Amino acid sequence: MGKNKAVILDRDGTLIEDKDYAYKIEDFKLLPGVIEGLKLLQQDYLLFIVTNQSGIGRGYYSESDFFKFNNHLIKVLEENQIRIEETFYCPHIKEENCECRKPKIKYIKDIVDGWNVEIKKSWMMGDHPSDISFGIKGGCKTVYMITGHGEKHLRDLELEGIIPTLVHTNFLEAVVEIRRLNK
Repeated sequence: MGKNKAVILDRDGTLIEDKDYAYKIEDFKLLPGVIEGLKLLQQDYLLFIVTNQSGIGRGYYSESDFFKFNNHLIKVLEENQIRIEETFYCPHIKEENCECRKPKIKYIKDIVDGWNVEIKKSWMMGDHPSDISFGIKGGCKTVYMITGHGEKHLRDLELEGIIPTLVHTNFLEAVVEIRRLNK
């Protein structure tokens, strides 16, 4: 049994505005409540980002574009005294059927093993059905964010029978509820 708890965060549409393949720093925009929410979360949880980046596999942007953009996000968070333990990303397109694309749980296993995380006391937050499937298959609780693509995919959640622990439209409100439930 791990001794740490984690919150695993999708990036585009959960932490930042999703602009159909976010990779240009000039398009970078944090969503409302993210800074305040992450500050609260890190009091009790290790924070990780797990993001599918099929734009790399599709040739829309390079791995180096991804790193530049993601490093900018990490720097902005660090300036606000927020620490992300690690960013895991899948550069593949769905058709490649790789092991690292959410909802496959390779990265949850890596987090559990690498940081001694107790997954049952941990959370996944994301705005896509694959984020919620990933969290459920990986053994943690989930928050479906109706930000980014969340609204568009609400119906898919129902159709696929994917039931998140919580559903929220605001990051900070979601965090407050996570903390209340984990008392």
